[in-house]
Amino acid sequence: MADLNKLTLADARDALKKGETTSVELTEACLKAIDAADALNAFVHKTPEIAMERARAADARLAEGDAPAMCGLPIGIKDLFCTRGVPSQAASGILEGFRPEYESTVSQNLIDAGAVMLGKLNMDEFAMGSSNETSVYGNAVNPWRRGNDEAALTPGGSSGGSASAVAADLCLAATGTDTGGSIRQPAAFTGIVGIKPTYGRCSRWGIIAFASSLDQAGPMTKTVRDAAIMLEAMCSSDAKDSTSTDLPVPNFEALLTGDIRGKKIGIPREYRIDGTPEEIEKIWSDGAAMLKDAGAEIVDISLPHTKYALPAYYVIAPAEASSNLARYDGVRYGHRAKLAQGDGITEMYEKTRAEGFGDEVQRRVMIGTYVLSAGFYDAYYNRARKVRTLIKKDFEDAFAQGVDAILTPATPSSAFGLGEMAEADPVQMYLNDVFTVTVNLAGLPGISVPAGLDKQGLPLGLQLIGKPWDEGDLLNIAASLEKSAGFVAKPAQWW
Repeated sequence: MADLNKLTLADARDALKKGETTSVELTEACLKAIDAADALNAFVHKTPEIAMERARAADARLAEGDAPAMCGLPIGIKDLFCTRGVPSQAASGILEGFRPEYESTVSQNLIDAGAVMLGKLNMDEFAMGSSNETSVYGNAVNPWRRGNDEAALTPGGSSGGSASAVAADLCLAATGTDTGGSIRQPAAFTGIVGIKPTYGRCSRWGIIAFASSLDQAGPMTKTVRDAAIMLEAMCSSDAKDSTSTDLPVPNFEALLTGDIRGKKIGIPREYRIDGTPEEIEKIWSDGAAMLKDAGAEIVDISLPHTKYALPAYYVIAPAEASSNLARYDGVRYGHRAKLAQGDGITEMYEKTRAEGFGDEVQRRVMIGTYVLSAGFYDAYYNRARKVRTLIKKDFEDAFAQGVDAILTPATPSSAFGLGEMAEADPVQMYLNDVFTVTVNLAGLPGISVPAGLDKQGLPLGLQLIGKPWDEGDLLNIAASLEKSAGFVAKPAQWW
């Protein structure tokens, strides 16, 4: 078979079962594609030896007929997931040299399902960013370009390396994490599918923390079916994570019937924001029409506290980051600054953190420390927590009225150029999360589905938001939208 790296998870799985290819051949095809794509800077720690060892083991399991769901399928792992013996830096200088002696629960689940790790993927430092421009490894680059323009575009963030690798067929799928849109926004920017499951559906153990009440792992894939396959493999209850659920994990793929007749899809009026490009508005209305044609009922709904979501998020997330990142002090692992004679422990902390953390991480740590300080805790942090409760109630009220899912744009624009926003007001970058942060604040599942191209030839995505713990229904509605949209465009290879 030719172009094995371009297969979907589902097609590769079927080819393996039929004996039309082997995991070794699939893995070799991906490794070759990775080595030819350094211009994308998507893979930052390549692990070909581990990949080939696991591929050979997968072929042996397949030959014995003992093949779990993802047996032999080559994937990439975001650098936020701790992987035993492999650098796990969260794209930060402060974790330089850190090789954990343990495996994150999600990556272990994928190993147990037979998946083959090709390497670690680029990301924004500590997952803080919307453009993959805060990485110690340098920018990840979007494989898509604007027409004949050679300007490098962002693949989105923080899971930019994952999005770029999947869109460029360097791997069949990848893991991502989503704290305020970091799976869904890069998926939309690169024309792939990305799902953030309900908070607690995937264990957070072994995933380097940004904001613990918001972080959630999920798959980034070429199709909705692939997302269903990989999500099932990633999910589990976990005694090591007190926030993980002990609910049984459904066979998400079996729930993809494609029948959405009678489903009620909400269109929130508060997501119609002044200044939204006409193309985004059009693809949103087109998406609603597609779902209606498939038998769904489209209803207008109100989520009245939406306008407070971004301010609340940018109080809560930095506050939790400030607390989580206090552990990086140069004492036990990672980077330690060189000290001058007479320097004490305070100077070691200060110099290590100043050298190890990038500008964006330092900015958010300072914001978080400020809003948690004695004089401002009630004015900022407590108030933001109350707003979060109101946002969650907005969604609960909508679902109580019989709404099965909510359709919104995934992003306020298509991919922008690297460097176009980074030097501007940081708040402009934060506005990229305007359609996605509410889902994290409410702990809900959300999925981005590619739905079309803008006039520059760049992908645009639509977001579906589902009921808590109902990823199966959400994936089924997403599959219907995917089928109606018929998005099959791929970036022209320039790298």
